[in-house]
Amino acid sequence: MKNITDSFVSAGHWPSAGSFEFNTDILATNPINLSVVLGVLIFFGKGVLNDLLDKRKQRILSTIRNSEELRRGAIEQLERARVRLRKVEIEADEYRTNGYSEIEREKVNLINATCNSLERLENYKNETLFFEKQRAINQVRQQVLQQALQRALGTLNSCLNSELHFRTISANIGILGSVEEITD
Repeated sequence: MKNITDSFVSAGHWPSAGSFEFNTDILATNPINLSVVLGVLIFFGKGVLNDLLDKRKQRILSTIRNSEELRRGAIEQLERARVRLRKVEIEADEYRTNGYSEIEREKVNLINATCNSLERLENYKNETLFFEKQRAINQVRQQVLQQALQRALGTLNSCLNSELHFRTISANIGILGSVEEITD
């Protein structure tokens, strides 16, 4: 037994602590040590691996649920946006239709107002022409009358002598005297 303990205690047989290596030669390794190590890994690692896989599975499921909720929310928002878009399109069509109708009404109103303004201007023009024509006619009449009176006065002054002038005045006084007697 001394042999067995000596072999463990002997420093000559132990490799130094700094030279740890894996032996990749399967035939040179101890299959029992390998089976023990694998067994320990499987026994203790199974729980750890199951925990890791369960946690990963929960995270994936949580991510999927969140994604589904986000997807549902996005679908709801998309539907609301579509409804709003339809509403806005309908309003735009109404505005467009009303706008065209309003434009046509404004156009007709503008044409009517322009026609009325042109008619009034035409009437003002005609009235102005009539008044100017009347004024011109009156001016011509006054000038003709004034010239006729000047000619008549000139003719009377040249034809009348003092005796004829005296007789005309007397005749006019006599006419005025007879008119006075009639009125009394």
